[in-house]
Amino acid sequence: MSKRGAPPLGQGALVKRARSNEPPTNQIVISSSGDDRQKGLVRSVTRTSSLEAPIISLSGAHSAEIFSCRFDPSGQNIAACSADRSVSLWRTYPPNTNYGLLSSLHKAPILDLQWSLNSPTLYTVSADHTLNMVDVTTGQRTKKIRAHRGIVNSLDRTMAGGAGIELIATGSDDGTVRIWEGGEDCGKQSIAVFEIGCPVTSVCWGADGQNVYIGALDNEIHVYDVRKNEQVYSLAGHGDTPTSLALSPNGSYLLSPSFSSQTIIHDIRPFSPSPSRIHRVLQGAPAGFENTLLKGAWSKDDDGRRVAVGGADRMVCIWAVESGRVLYKLPGHKGTVTSVDFHPKEPIILTGSKDGTMLMGEIEHSVAM
Repeated sequence: MSKRGAPPLGQGALVKRARSNEPPTNQIVISSSGDDRQKGLVRSVTRTSSLEAPIISLSGAHSAEIFSCRFDPSGQNIAACSADRSVSLWRTYPPNTNYGLLSSLHKAPILDLQWSLNSPTLYTVSADHTLNMVDVTTGQRTKKIRAHRGIVNSLDRTMAGGAGIELIATGSDDGTVRIWEGGEDCGKQSIAVFEIGCPVTSVCWGADGQNVYIGALDNEIHVYDVRKNEQVYSLAGHGDTPTSLALSPNGSYLLSPSFSSQTIIHDIRPFSPSPSRIHRVLQGAPAGFENTLLKGAWSKDDDGRRVAVGGADRMVCIWAVESGRVLYKLPGHKGTVTSVDFHPKEPIILTGSKDGTMLMGEIEHSVAM
């Protein structure tokens, strides 16, 4: 694990700062040609977060595309994984330093990662068929598991009931989803295996940790009951492969972008009023022709009133869940936006791209939905 000092100006260090203990302010930006008489007001920005500036660039750590980027449960740290086989660790708040680069975890591109819910552990999966567990306080790998016979595309974690055990689900091109125990005492053998029969692109735990939602190449989302070890139903509606799955904060809805450029919000409540279980169909985030597994996310500071997905148009689309209306189309990247995540406590969105950089920006606290 290499230690890094504060990045150069432009790599996460911007000039204006809104103190976290002060109310949101209007920051006025002035343009000047060197003559005081020619100064002009450019724009007034209403600050809504504790970030140093409304938009912050996190760059310089990766030499290839970023596949996944996520805030930790506290919102204080960020982790990103890349095709360059490394994981970068960043501070969310000033001075936004890239304080760690883990470069020897896998032998192939790292395709997804998740922060542990109960320990300083980072879970990563890769095209080298393995699942790794890393202690982020030391940067050392604590466990390496030969998890699958094919590329591992996705993982998710949950706390298992009242037992205090963290469970991990991994989905692979080998057509299976495997369930693992997390923590220091976990073994290298899966505790459950679900045979899907075609490559798995995404996995997501239900709110109670009893169901696993599985996106696959057959365009369906398979719902498995871990206790029964069998499929209980499936979610249809996509005309092409789902690229990722994300559970709403209240556990009632499931977000699924797809290769068809169509994003669906599924109603997964036990008694859905819709027979199809389709709550909303969203348009605006083009998937492109590269078959990238685009990762979507729910906002958390407003209890999931917004969802976001990146696109091949190098922009991020944010929708209002209830109306299906596009609220934002956010530019800034020079390549396909592969991954988005929302801060757990503030109106901040994090985006990662094929251009090897991340952008972190604040959005409005509340908008007309």
